[in-house]
Amino acid sequence: MNRLNSAARPHPRKRVTKTRCRVAVAVLTLLAGLLIAVALPPSGTVRTTIDIAAPPSRVWAVLADTAAWPAWNPEISALHGPLVPGARVEIHEGAGDDEMVFHPVLRTVEPGHELSWRGHILMPHLFDVLHAFTLAPTQAGGTRFTQSEQVRGVLLWFYDVEQLRPSSNAMNLALKARAEQS
Repeated sequence: MNRLNSAARPHPRKRVTKTRCRVAVAVLTLLAGLLIAVALPPSGTVRTTIDIAAPPSRVWAVLADTAAWPAWNPEISALHGPLVPGARVEIHEGAGDDEMVFHPVLRTVEPGHELSWRGHILMPHLFDVLHAFTLAPTQAGGTRFTQSEQVRGVLLWFYDVEQLRPSSNAMNLALKARAEQS
C-alpha cells in the first residue's frame, strides 16, 4: 500500500523543480515585457500654433530675452545658459511644488526662425523630449508661432502627452501678448 501511495504522489524534488520552473518562467516573462517596453516605447507629439500680430524678428526678440521669461512665461519660469547650438541649458518648468528642472542640449538656434532642444527627464529613455519653437512670417506681416513637443519613452505607457497641451497654449497666448504690446 505504501508503494502505491508513494507512486501516486510526485517526488518532493520534482515539486521543487516545477516551482522553480514556474518562477523562472514568470521572471523571464516579466523581463521580456520590460525589454519590449524599453525597446519599443510609445511616443507622442503635441503641436500648438498661434498667429501673432508682430514680425518674426519681434517675436524672436521676446524668445531670446530668456532673462525676462519669468515676467511673462507661465510654462517655463527660467532658462539659464547661452542660446547657441550644442549648449547645455537649465530649464525650470512650473513653479513651487510642481517645478521641474532639467538640462537639455540646444539643438537649433536660428534667430527669427527656430529654437529647439533635446533632453530627458530623470534619465534617458524614460521621458525623452524634443521641444521646438518655430516662427514663420504670415502674409499679413505677422508671425505664425508653433510650439511642438515630441515625447518618447517608457513613462508614456502611463502618461498622456495631451496633458502638455494646456500649458503650451498658455505660453503661446502669453508670448502673443508680450510680442504685440510693443
